[in-house]
Amino acid sequence: MEFCVGINVPVYLREMLITGMFRTASWVVSVMLPPMAIFFPLFVLLEDLGYLPRIAFNLDNVFRKAKTTGKQALTMCMGFGCNAAGIIGCRIIGSTREKIIAMLTNSFVPCNGRFPILITISSIFIGSLVANKYASIVSTFAVITIIIFGIIMTLVISNILSRTILKGEGTSFILELPPYRKPQIIKVITRSILDKTIYVLWRAVKVAAPAGIVIWLMANINIGGYNLLSYTANFLDPLGRLMGLDGYILTAFILGLPANEIVLPLILMCYLSNSEIIRIEDITQIGEILKANGWNVLTAINVMIFTLLHFPCSTTLITIKKETGSIKWMLLAFAIPTICGIVVCIITNGIYNLLV
Repeated sequence: MEFCVGINVPVYLREMLITGMFRTASWVVSVMLPPMAIFFPLFVLLEDLGYLPRIAFNLDNVFRKAKTTGKQALTMCMGFGCNAAGIIGCRIIGSTREKIIAMLTNSFVPCNGRFPILITISSIFIGSLVANKYASIVSTFAVITIIIFGIIMTLVISNILSRTILKGEGTSFILELPPYRKPQIIKVITRSILDKTIYVLWRAVKVAAPAGIVIWLMANINIGGYNLLSYTANFLDPLGRLMGLDGYILTAFILGLPANEIVLPLILMCYLSNSEIIRIEDITQIGEILKANGWNVLTAINVMIFTLLHFPCSTTLITIKKETGSIKWMLLAFAIPTICGIVVCIITNGIYNLLV
């Protein structure tokens, strides 16, 4: 910032580049890096041990009932770290049909970008339903329930796709299980950092940086006394209310397309009418802001559901386009989880309103 001031960069350009582009990109990196630095080395370690092929073999029967292959379990596991990495991992699936099914359903498991919002919302609203000494257990159980629901949805949607647009039977495979072996630590570290962590981070930054400019412009361009964020939120509010959410929440999810990590900061930015993404570490303060804007347990549950069931990030979508060579599958990968999320949220909101 001081450098820009020193060379007389115009204020609006300085704010757009620093508080818009740079802050958004740095936020994405700061949130993505810690879990990726833990997950990818562990995943590569299991792979080097020879354990991952056994997971695929043991789960093959379950996935064959959904008319796919047990190898999809491996791509799902990779999706917990990053859905884009999970898409790349689909290369191990020999059948083109099963490979596309695995790509279209990979986002049903939450990546590390979705876990912060799931854990935060669960801790604030679900954990508060019980005594303090049980709060962490209950909030953890809620997050695990969401994960299990995502796995169930993966199998259900895979089965539906296998019976409709991607008809076919699951292919059985004969797998010669490799022996357990001592992992090569240096190789594990190198592969996890260079081949996965840095690769995914770089792709995310390339998308997050321009998105930061768009977010800044929408928050700072005012027409008739309201910024573009407010107009967008008001337009989406009827659908948001139908889903048990609101227009600002849906706006944050849409603007969070470059990276799921910025969805919650965007929600807070909208509620506080701030002109830039803000970082609040205090979970109590976050809860107060959300509750002051009408959030309750139903809102929290539906946000957690929609966090799980909505379009993949732009990095994942671009990866699907590159891997399949077709924009059709990319659009389907966007539409399928989003439609599921909208429908499920409308159902939970309707059931709640009937019971209350």
